[in-house]
Amino acid sequence: MKIGSYAKAVVAAVVAGGTALGTALADDKVTSGEWVGVALAVLGALGITYAVPNARVSDDLRR
Repeated sequence: MKIGSYAKAVVAAVVAGGTALGTALADDKVTSGEWVGVALAVLGALGITYAVPNARVSDDLRR
């Protein structure tokens, strides 16, 4: 199992969730609607980032 294939998606989910939570905490309280927004940001980032493959490294760059 390669951790690299999952690490990109996990980092994107943490960043998206943290950003959404930071925005939700602007008024010092988080409503249920804001929690839904945080969850959707995490799931969206996780799913989209995992679905997009990493770019292939060309032979010229490997040398």
